[in-house]
Amino acid sequence: MNTQQLDPLLRGLQELEIRSCLIRQKDITVLEYYREPQSATEPGKINSCTKSVVAALVCIAIDQHILPHQDTNIRHFFPQLTHDKDIRKREITLSHLLTMSAGFKWSEFGGANSFPTMTKTDDWVQFVLSQPLSDAPGSRMEYNSGCSQLLTAILRQATGQSAAAFAEQQLFHPLGIDSYRWETDPQGTHTGGFGLYLRPEDMLKFGLLHQQEGRWKENRLIDPLTLKQATSPLMNTEPPRTGYYGWHWWVSSFTNRAAEIGYYHALGYGGQYIVVVPAYDLTVVVTADRFGRRRKAVNVFQEYIIPLLRQE
Repeated sequence: MNTQQLDPLLRGLQELEIRSCLIRQKDITVLEYYREPQSATEPGKINSCTKSVVAALVCIAIDQHILPHQDTNIRHFFPQLTHDKDIRKREITLSHLLTMSAGFKWSEFGGANSFPTMTKTDDWVQFVLSQPLSDAPGSRMEYNSGCSQLLTAILRQATGQSAAAFAEQQLFHPLGIDSYRWETDPQGTHTGGFGLYLRPEDMLKFGLLHQQEGRWKENRLIDPLTLKQATSPLMNTEPPRTGYYGWHWWVSSFTNRAAEIGYYHALGYGGQYIVVVPAYDLTVVVTADRFGRRRKAVNVFQEYIIPLLRQE
């Protein structure tokens, strides 16, 4: 990508009032755009991109044998499921939580079985576990921030420390991430599906870690085989979301000169993205904070960056 090629993207970022956009390809910073200088230094709410950070922590815990195999039933962490009237709940595994295929009846953004309702309760984990099942575990992906909350609760049990403390030791400190905020539930468990605040530069580091197959400088933070599993297309998604889902990563592709180019991305409400395109050695971060009823969030990667890649 050269400067002239970036002109349409820069105009789009300005018109959309995008908070930040960072592009790094083949160890070269192609673009570092901030709407205001403070956007570079102030941690911003990454919304559901939090889920992909939680997935990385789970990967690390599995690699280090702090957590058992992905196919372990979660009743080992929540023994109350053994006594649930629906015996299918005993079959829910860590993998089902990671792929959001646990089977819970859930509508995510509204209604009795949703994350807004969950956040109004005194015990988020128990709220999720008490939801009825609408599908057999492993049969269907249903986007569910409750699954992510169960994962941070499991991390807390397995590691004996908070998700944030574990992240500082195993992920944030090695990556040089020293400025963040992370919300908690009423029990003090960090929010698994949202609530993490990071600087755009630190989101880029997280993406680059995955681009580099789990390696950062001289350190191996995530086993490449575990990372490949996490970012593989494991479950089909349903409209309005198209593509596939891995371990808390969205998996998709685009066509370029008749070739199918795969990529995976963390996606947060309102236009927060961490995109990794292995074939192009490319990592993209987009953050946005000016959206609402009058201005819908725009997928900057699809609308502006993929056309640039097709010019290469």
